[in-house]
Amino acid sequence: MPEPRSVLTLTPQLLTGTPAELSGGVRPVLVLGPSLGTSVAVLWDSALEHLEERFTVIGWDLPGHAEAEPFTKTFEIADLADALETLVEDLGTAHGLPAETPVYAAGVSIAGTVSLTLSLRAQTRFTRLVALCTAARIGDPQMWAERAELVSSAGTPTMVEGSAQRWFAPGFMARQPAVVTSLLRSLQHTDRHSYAQACRALGRYDITAELEAIARPLLVISGAEDPVCPPSAVQDIADTGLAQTAVLDGVAHQAPAEAPEATAGLLKEFLND
Repeated sequence: MPEPRSVLTLTPQLLTGTPAELSGGVRPVLVLGPSLGTSVAVLWDSALEHLEERFTVIGWDLPGHAEAEPFTKTFEIADLADALETLVEDLGTAHGLPAETPVYAAGVSIAGTVSLTLSLRAQTRFTRLVALCTAARIGDPQMWAERAELVSSAGTPTMVEGSAQRWFAPGFMARQPAVVTSLLRSLQHTDRHSYAQACRALGRYDITAELEAIARPLLVISGAEDPVCPPSAVQDIADTGLAQTAVLDGVAHQAPAEAPEATAGLLKEFLND
């Protein structure tokens, strides 16, 4: 049986813009999330220059990733979604974010599952949502359980070699070694117990039976070369007729890092109220 859950919180990072612009609602707010084992600032860094003129961009990291505090209690993907809702509420309280300012969310892989979960909520503050390199169900519970046990005992460095193979399309590592190194370094220094709990949450995550309840405009972006969440993995979402889908050629599992301009272009086209 899962252990009792504690309240999970997320800390916002202002990635573009200023607190004054946030308070004035100068631009729509775009909240970005990372993939498992990465830092949001590193993953989205190359895309920010293509987003900063349109949005005030806020980032968040998973527990125990980058500078985020570890969280080693049981949590679910829905808890991450709740924490993201609270993060936006707190921005409104702390910075006076106007109620009429559009707020969007975009996330990769596990953060993409958060976007999918939020899309089921008719009352969420997020008016449009983007899910990248993700699916309504990722892998199988046994695989995630085995990975959680391995990382709990041996640490996240055990994931580096396999992740390098899964994360990037052929040729990307040779073209952008600095980006690859930064992302894999994030993985290597992630808190192992927080990572393991995220794996267990993904093992329990499955919203395939709930897709007809999508209540917010949703864009799902896949990488044509993604072995983890290939375009075929979101066919069930596309079949609902309630979401848009897009595929990025030459991209695997880290779309904002692999194709920053193309990824940003899709976001800007879709996030246009």
